[in-house]
Amino acid sequence: MNRDLADTASVKSSAITHWQVMLRDDAALLAMPGAHHKALLRQAYELHRDQVIDADDLSDMLELADAALAYAVESLLDLDADV
Repeated sequence: MNRDLADTASVKSSAITHWQVMLRDDAALLAMPGAHHKALLRQAYELHRDQVIDADDLSDMLELADAALAYAVESLLDLDADV
């Protein structure tokens, strides 16, 4: 019983960690901002649907994904302005 709970907690932690790694992947974000943003949103909704995270965590993840997209767009605009 305790082993099952530990395994479940480990899987949940791993799924959240995977999302956080995706969030911090600047290379992928800057290469394809829209697609990367969609992947972050899709994964966050999947975590919520699978009850790995609650509604508050989902809200936080969606805000972070939106902020990452805004960062990417601003960065790309800055690069265009420098050329």
